[in-house]
Order: sequence, then C-alpha cells, then structure tokens
Amino acid sequence: MGVKKKFWMSAALAWLWLGGLTALADEKPWVVMEGKDGPGHGKHIVFVTGDEEYRGEESMPQLAKILAKHHGFRCTVLFAVNPKTGEIEPTILDNIPGLEALRTADLMVMFLRFRELPDEQMKEIIDYTNSGRPILALRTSTHPFFYRKNTQSPYAKWTWNNKDAAFLGGYGRQVLGETWISHYGHHQKESTRGVIPEEMKNHPLVRGCEDIWGPSDVYGLTTLHGDCTPVVLGQVLQGMNPSDPPNPEKKLTPIAWIKTYQGESGKTSKIFTTTMGHAGDLQSEGFRRLLVNAVYWLLGMEVPERAKVDFVGEYQPTPIGFGGHKKGVKPADHRLQDP
Repeated sequence: MGVKKKFWMSAALAWLWLGGLTALADEKPWVVMEGKDGPGHGKHIVFVTGDEEYRGEESMPQLAKILAKHHGFRCTVLFAVNPKTGEIEPTILDNIPGLEALRTADLMVMFLRFRELPDEQMKEIIDYTNSGRPILALRTSTHPFFYRKNTQSPYAKWTWNNKDAAFLGGYGRQVLGETWISHYGHHQKESTRGVIPEEMKNHPLVRGCEDIWGPSDVYGLTTLHGDCTPVVLGQVLQGMNPSDPPNPEKKLTPIAWIKTYQGESGKTSKIFTTTMGHAGDLQSEGFRRLLVNAVYWLLGMEVPERAKVDFVGEYQPTPIGFGGHKKGVKPADHRLQDP
C-alpha cells in the first residue's frame, strides 16, 4: 500500500473516530420526540419518569410516541439515569436530568415513585407545579417523593408521608388528591375493570373509552382531597384476565379523577390523576385513549371524537417488579424512528 493511500485511510479512520466521540458527547440523557402535523403542533409535553416497579420507563416513551406521531405534540421524556453510565436505571432515586425542560412545558406528565431529588432538580418540578399549568399523573405518582436523607431540604414537605396537618400526605394528597394508602385489589392476583359512572358518560374525557381494563390492581383510597370528581371507577376482578368476574366483596373505587390545585403562586392548575399505570395497562386501547383524551382536555383543546391511539412501533413491556427493568438501555434508544 502506498504512503499516500495509507495517509488517506488513516485520516478517514480518525475522522470516523472523532465523529463517534462527537455523537457520544451530543447524546443527551433524555429523548425528544418532535411532533409533525396534528392538533398538538406547537404544544410541548414533558414526561417525568422514575419508578422501580411498573415499567414507566417503557410505557411513557410509547405514550409520547403516540402523542407525537398521531397528534403532533412535541414530547420530551426524562428518566432516572445512572450518571456514570448514562443508562436508564429506575432504582437511581436522586437523579432525573433535564428537568429544565419543564420551563417551556405546556403539560407535565408524571410517573414517579419515592424520589429524593437534589434541590436544584426538585425546584424545577415544584416551580412547574406552582405555575398554574396542568398535570397528568399516573399510578405511583400519588407517592412521588420520599425524603429519608435530606429531611432538612426546603422541599421535604412534599414527601408522601408528611404528617403535618397543614400539608398532610405531601405532594400526592395536596396536589393530586391522594397519597399512597394500600393495594385494595390483591396485587398481581386481581386486575382492574374501568367503569364509567353514569354522570360522566358524556364527558369528553371518556370519548371512545368503551373498554378499560388492565392488570394493575385497584389502589385503596381514604377520602379524596380537594374538589376531586371521579371520572372512572375501578372494579376489582377475581383474576388477571379481562373476562374474570368481579369480586363481589369489593366496592367500586375511583381510579381516575380530575381536580384543581392552587399553587403557592396563587395560580390554579387542572389535574388529571389515575391510579392505573402498570405497563400492561397501556395495552388496553380504552386506557390509552383515556390518557390521550386527558392530554387534550388538560390543554384546553377539543377532545377528538375517537382519538387515534395505535402503537408506534412494537410495544411489549417488560414484566413488572422491583429490579426487573431492562439493563443497558439509554434514553436515545427510545427515539421516534422515521417511517
């Protein structure tokens, strides 16, 4: 091989190597899904995920893809990330990079469980919460924060088990309407059928939601706090299949409701909370449509007569359970692929 050819081959390899380094340096610990055409064009939704059990790190990127591809919303999905590896690791309780995205968000979607974030990250969530902008919260977001180490933090009052009568139940109860109470349906043995109460059957939130079912169990509640209006009631089924009969000993219990929250700034937010959220629940077309309808409703937009909720790409979630999340996955792996 001639000297000249060797030189150009070496130069090409160096260029590829440097390009790879640049690509790695540009890789962010979050993912942005740019919406195309659709009613949501120009609206920005930020998903804040971090739960160790229900695979929110898989279901929320899929929901974001549905909203971006079928409805035109710009979706930013944030994750609990291991700062050493850049990988999604829901067991990391104190790091969700990219929360600055909430500053330009029109809607925050929460799927959190027992996080204890550093003050600078927590500030972004609480600033948003006090801004008067809407919130959609799923499953374990009723108990999103748990201050065990930094109990002197100015944000410690938002902890899920706050016993102070002035802020009882922390973020979950004060903002969303309830904190963690219990499993009412038997966990992993009794599934949930969503029942729309008669007075809500003409509400835009439930358009096209004829069949809501999921493997999640119904959560126990005390009395919902604030001006909560139940949208869907949970019927406990005696098994993990949609055809299983109801448990006659367990009454219908709210599994989705709407309310308002007046933040510390005096501004009032619209809130939609559901205690469904097992990754398998998203396989229910009715449940997916309920979430998409909620996005439109929270943003003050006309809810479609029958919102398109087809999966984007493959959705086969990992079984739920502590420590069972997929290893080695980075936020960029959830990119919205061009058709």
